Amino acid sequence: MSERRDRGRGQRGGQRDQGGHRGPRQKSRTAPSARSRQGDVPRTTALRVLRAVSHEGAYANLELPKALRRARLSGRDAGFATELTYGTLRMQGLYDAIIAEAAQRPVSKLDGGVLDVLRMGAHQVLGMRVPEHAAADQSVALARSVAGQGAAGLVNAVMRRIGERSRDAWLEAVVPAEPVVERLSVAQSHPVWVVKALRQALIGHGAATPESADDVLADLLAAHNVPADVSLVARPGLATIDELLAAGAQPGRWSPFAAELESGAPGDLEAIRDGRAAVQDEGSQLLALALAAAPVAPRSDGAPERWLDLCAGPGGKAGLLAALALQQGADLVANELSEHRTELVRQSLRPAVAAAADAGREIVVRTGDGREVGVDEPEGYDRGLVDAPCTGLGALRRRPEARWRRQPGDLAALGPLQRDLLAAGIDATRPGGVVAYATCSPHLSETTFVVRDVVKKRDDVEVLDARELLAGAAVADLGALGDGPHAQLWPHVHGTDGMFLSLLRKKA
Repeated sequence: MSERRDRGRGQRGGQRDQGGHRGPRQKSRTAPSARSRQGDVPRTTALRVLRAVSHEGAYANLELPKALRRARLSGRDAGFATELTYGTLRMQGLYDAIIAEAAQRPVSKLDGGVLDVLRMGAHQVLGMRVPEHAAADQSVALARSVAGQGAAGLVNAVMRRIGERSRDAWLEAVVPAEPVVERLSVAQSHPVWVVKALRQALIGHGAATPESADDVLADLLAAHNVPADVSLVARPGLATIDELLAAGAQPGRWSPFAAELESGAPGDLEAIRDGRAAVQDEGSQLLALALAAAPVAPRSDGAPERWLDLCAGPGGKAGLLAALALQQGADLVANELSEHRTELVRQSLRPAVAAAADAGREIVVRTGDGREVGVDEPEGYDRGLVDAPCTGLGALRRRPEARWRRQPGDLAALGPLQRDLLAAGIDATRPGGVVAYATCSPHLSETTFVVRDVVKKRDDVEVLDARELLAGAAVADLGALGDGPHAQLWPHVHGTDGMFLSLLRKKA
């Protein structure tokens, strides 16, 4: 898997010497007539996305592509705006500590727009090796546009102070030596509660011991700060790996249907535009493959299997499941609560729906409350996927804003929903059928605790060893997947999102 830690660096010049110190400092131009009156297009585009994320609750992975198209950015400029956006979001916690020290005031006292500008400026100087004078000049121009001349003066002063130290010197200045959790929180830019939760998860899933947990935790947090490769899936029967490779992708690591796109936009590939292939993390692919491969007792009536995706939006796993269902002669129902997300599922499954009609099979996309399916259709399905809403702490490489947006209190709201959905999925599965419970989070409260609480209230399910089926779905040795019977993938071990999988069989 390609390393992307330095992506975006060096694009706009500026180098340190071998000791990490900067060369002779270039002062910002002081004459008002010589200063930039507004930020350049890539920086302005990045700021608009950051403003949408921080003030409107937008998601960067959805907002940035639209912003790039509106600004007509491509090539180097698009790459610069992308790194500036995601890099700023990833390292927000560290940059806030640096900005607070440089400004001699808490970041909560700064105007929101000014803070976004300063975070971007800090990332340019400390994360992208942009020359201090260029970063300061552009930051002042952006501050002037969002908050006026007074803010521009503040930003100029703070950017000058940030540029006076190297990244290593700032780390030494703002990162506490102890305790370990707080040190890692600042140095690796994660909220303290997330750091604590991930440490517990590593131990709880058997990925670390109490003695090794701090070192393993540091590796995991660091992996979250490395941009994820773009993983593609060739939906079987609709597209082939060879088609993706011919379009410039590279073979994937784990899934037989995966490829990696190291450069370019996925939407430029014909198979992606047609919906025959899609962007999908390899861990997500493996979960769908494991469910499709799980042994199921034959139906007494000899009818084709019926599969259920209980929480199908936005349609990634549903798209692969639909293709696999067609290959196995099964029907699929993709259920989603939100009408908007149902439409996304419908778009994702359009090629599979057409192929199903030609093959005499049925793929249905519908809107409904997944918690009611077990009552409305008891024992109606042979295989079911419960990909429950979760905190998304396993996908922080792709959605870095989630680490700042989520709060511990979210678990209190999500927990009952996750348990209700899993119970409904079991109720909707016939005896001899299999249910997969999955989350894109390793948090124990969203994974093993949910399965434990649901299973202990029932006598009609048994827990399968998900590790065997997950490993069997992969084309290479996955290595450690936890203590079992559940399986947990990790970004720092497998290079995938932190996907959790539990497989339950309904007793015959």
